[in-house]
Amino acid sequence: MLKPVLQRLVPLALVCLSAVAAQGEPQAGGPVAAANTQLRASSDATAQRALLDRYCVTCHNQKLRIGGLALDTIDVTNVGQGADVWEKVVRKLRGGAMPPVGRPRPDKVTYEGLVSWIEHALDNAAAARPNPGRSPSFHRLNRAEYHNAVRDLLGLDVDVASVLPPDDSSYGFDNIGDVLGVTPALLEGYLEAARRVSQDAVGDTTISPETYTYRVAPDLTQDYRLEGLPFGTRGGTLVQHNFPVDGEYVISVQLLRSFIGGIMGLADKHELEFTLDGERLQLFTVGGKKPRGGGDGDEGNQAAPPRKSAVPEDAGLKVRVAVKAGTRGVGAAFLQRSSAQLEDLRPPYLRSYAVLSDFANGQPAIASLAINGPFGATPRETPSRRRIYVCRPERPSQEAACARKIFSTLARLAYRRPVTDADVQPLLAFYENGRKAGGFDTGIEKGLQRLLVSPAFLVRIEEDPARLAPDAVYPISDLELASRLSFFLWSSIPDDELLAAAEQGRLRKPAVLQQHVQRMLADARSRALVANFAGQWLYLRNIPTARPDTQIFPDFDDNLRQAFRRETELLFETIVHEDRSALDLLGARYTFVNERLARHYGLPNIYGSHFRRIPLSDDSVRGGLLGQGSILTVTSYPDRTSPVQRGKWILENILGSGPPPPPPDVPALEEKAPDGKVLSMRERMDQHRANPVCATCHARMDPVGLSLENFDAVGRWRDRGESNTAIDATGTLPDGASFNGPRELRAALLEHPAIFVNTLTEKLLTYAVGRGLEYYDAPTVRAIVREASGTGYRFSTLVAGIVNSPAFQMRAKGK
Repeated sequence: MLKPVLQRLVPLALVCLSAVAAQGEPQAGGPVAAANTQLRASSDATAQRALLDRYCVTCHNQKLRIGGLALDTIDVTNVGQGADVWEKVVRKLRGGAMPPVGRPRPDKVTYEGLVSWIEHALDNAAAARPNPGRSPSFHRLNRAEYHNAVRDLLGLDVDVASVLPPDDSSYGFDNIGDVLGVTPALLEGYLEAARRVSQDAVGDTTISPETYTYRVAPDLTQDYRLEGLPFGTRGGTLVQHNFPVDGEYVISVQLLRSFIGGIMGLADKHELEFTLDGERLQLFTVGGKKPRGGGDGDEGNQAAPPRKSAVPEDAGLKVRVAVKAGTRGVGAAFLQRSSAQLEDLRPPYLRSYAVLSDFANGQPAIASLAINGPFGATPRETPSRRRIYVCRPERPSQEAACARKIFSTLARLAYRRPVTDADVQPLLAFYENGRKAGGFDTGIEKGLQRLLVSPAFLVRIEEDPARLAPDAVYPISDLELASRLSFFLWSSIPDDELLAAAEQGRLRKPAVLQQHVQRMLADARSRALVANFAGQWLYLRNIPTARPDTQIFPDFDDNLRQAFRRETELLFETIVHEDRSALDLLGARYTFVNERLARHYGLPNIYGSHFRRIPLSDDSVRGGLLGQGSILTVTSYPDRTSPVQRGKWILENILGSGPPPPPPDVPALEEKAPDGKVLSMRERMDQHRANPVCATCHARMDPVGLSLENFDAVGRWRDRGESNTAIDATGTLPDGASFNGPRELRAALLEHPAIFVNTLTEKLLTYAVGRGLEYYDAPTVRAIVREASGTGYRFSTLVAGIVNSPAFQMRAKGK
């Protein structure tokens, strides 16, 4: 019944945008003298024209148009008129990329003077005619935002990844409005998600038992205690599972099997502990029933598969337990035994558990944990029910009024605005149908299901005022500002405090807005910036799929993979919550490690699976993004490093000047010279650059990427490369600055901090407004960076600059 409603309402939301009238006609921009919009001929303009003619026009003229750019005819007295071209010029000049290395260029003072003059002219023109761009009118919530919105609306942590397809990305992020379309598969997913969420939130005691299986990464080393599990245990898994109602649930475990299907490591007895919220549920004993050297069911013959008739040893690893509704931590882990036997087989971290588990004398490991239920469900108060039931009808005659109050309260938060009778009536219609079928709770469940597929919930809609001319610039409403702010900092809906300020028309006041920004950054929900902004900008979402070659890197396992990601997340999280300088991302003299990561980095005296902050010496190769295993691994191939990928990553994410896409059919790197000599990585890259098609881009990428060659493909320090030759880590930045190795690269980048902060601000603004940046956004970015420089580039200053910018608070009307 809901599917036709959703199919009708989603397109209708688009149609209705043009019919909604605004209350009043806001004024655009502050007054700026009209004369400031153009820079007429002057001695300065004449001097800059001479510089362009001397150093740029040789290549960038109407005849050659190298790079698609002609500067011989451009009007230097009216920079604002050709702002799109001038912004391209500024980007190349500010990055030191032009004139190319080897070509004549002016002295540093003259060079900086030219860049500053162009930027000043562009900024003056932008101040005279603000152009905030046009964010999409129809901005669907992405999967992460949907998850967080349900959590904050209903107090329910649900796994939406199992029902909603992944979102498309653009400009590096999956919250870009233009690519967040609505497909039939997505509609089906929304319907299923709404059904599950409404049942779990209301606590439907008639729901049928379901099984949720949590699989453990096969290359997770389970020899040591894992974070979150009880002390004195090793391996296992810990999951956060939502139990929808009070009832009995069956928790079971399957042990890791060899490639022929036998459970390995059961020659000796092992004790397996099940826990719920850290408390022991049951202790099982497995193994010790067969001769050493045998797997489960193979009578001691390791090569033989288990007998078909044999009952697997893990068949009885299950417990039925009464659980109260809510999100609970369910764990399973082995009690720690003496590791002497295992240490005889291998030194710590020399071989991943996934490989060792194929040997009979290893230790057993957990492959998956399953939760099945509920059985004998009973109603009970839960955090979700307390949020939903703002009233309790004592008599049937009170039910309709109570239902209206419930849905009015929920819809206000879900729709992110005051609601009208027209908003509530469709919900009440579904409530009535459900009530007739199963009573008051069933009615609330059906009405909630309808709310969760409403376009007003699933889509952020920004409406153009009716009486404005096309392309006119206007401030968005306080309610729209509240939504932009909450989805920027929390990837979720506004809370009651933020929404109330918007409803009262107070949110736009600078002091009020700043107060909310500070409050929201301090809130735990701001961790969405780490998961969703940093996770995509820094490629952290790619880490789970990183698969280094186990023949070359036998010690790489899922423990290390998780540690890589957590180190980078903790760095970014610390910068946000402690309001540290954004430059810590490049040059932090501290990092975060656990024992596993510290061993990998060669840092002594770090024990235990928990992460802790440690200081780093000034000459440490760690500290900052460029010394972290996460970045170094996701920019490598499974079997070797990639100076190209590493150089490209730095150009795009640090310097803000990424190369164009590579041409098709790029030849692979040659590993040997014609005479059979094994080539070093630098020699292979030199040979590749000899191809004229490849030379231009690689001349910028390779020297930067090669400076990180002392880090292997999983981020370990080394002095010799894959060809066993001494590593040459010298390199140059696009502006010609030279360095040797990661320490000097880091220092060279920090000599021009505004370049990196400019790149970070561009990424953050793109994420905040949900669209790609255009040339007219560059003055906004420069203004934010200049303001932040006075505070040492503190993170909160960058956020405040974005929130107060025209791009965030204003919008251009569509045609």
